[in-house]
Amino acid sequence: MRRIPLLTVISLLLALAASPASAGERARVNLSFPTAATTGAIYPLGAGISNIWNSKLGYVNARVQASNGGLQNLNLLRAKEAQVSFAVSSIAYEALHGQNTFEGRPYPNLRVLAGLYYNPNQVMARKDSGVNSLADFKGKRFSPGAVGGTSDGEAKIHFMAAGLKYPEDLRTERMGFTESIDLMRNKQLDGAWVMAGTPTAAVTEMYATANAKLISLDDALVEKIIAQYPWYSKFTIPAGVYDGQDAPVATTAVKMLLLTDSALPDDLVYDLTKTFWENLDEMSKAHSVMKTVTPDMAVKDLSGLPLHPGAEKYYRETGLIR
Repeated sequence: MRRIPLLTVISLLLALAASPASAGERARVNLSFPTAATTGAIYPLGAGISNIWNSKLGYVNARVQASNGGLQNLNLLRAKEAQVSFAVSSIAYEALHGQNTFEGRPYPNLRVLAGLYYNPNQVMARKDSGVNSLADFKGKRFSPGAVGGTSDGEAKIHFMAAGLKYPEDLRTERMGFTESIDLMRNKQLDGAWVMAGTPTAAVTEMYATANAKLISLDDALVEKIIAQYPWYSKFTIPAGVYDGQDAPVATTAVKMLLLTDSALPDDLVYDLTKTFWENLDEMSKAHSVMKTVTPDMAVKDLSGLPLHPGAEKYYRETGLIR
């Protein structure tokens, strides 16, 4: 039998020890990954991220699940019933500091894994409702989203800035995208609030089957909101993003964040962060909104929320932060 030189054997062993294959020797890590309703942009994106983590990291088993959105996601993270999730920068900021919905129960252990895309507020109204502005929704039947979702807080901020009492001045029905689409189609709702990356299936469906349109926010209202809540940016949904949308729509947007808890091990979060950004091209297959994401967005406009040390290590290595 041919002998293999000792130095060759040593080199092979060292290479195996340093390679990703050695991850198979690590203890299995199960990650619960709540997202949002299945008709939005977040659920398929979460599924795509989970698939990449599971296929590239042999020791990770990430399980995506539908949820009511950001508020529920943050509560699940805090309760250690989830390890990774999504929320927009506005409610993540409020959670960190114990403000608004989170008053009296701050979440100081909340950490950012990655900053992603800008998430616009998309306000839908039935074309036959007589609604052409936020103020026109007074007395109308409106869904601000499911209980525990991000969009309820967004609706409150925007309607109050438009001069309405919220929720007193609206006939609110709190439900998810799917139920809202059905009720709008049956003329049991005049409008609905959708916060999601564009294009999103819920808005597409409302245009196609519920005789709906997007409501544009005037510049004065947008400037008023940004002055009071600096985590917002002015955002324009270009004409033609949705079939039947013939004109650009002005609105506000916040940053979508990929979040975790400080208790998650640094080396695990480093692996998750590195694998995410090294497979960015694959993310656009999960949802086209990821085509707008570039690596520098990972650490920009985070509203002062702290990075997880494992993520920060990766961003320092790649020169995104110093």
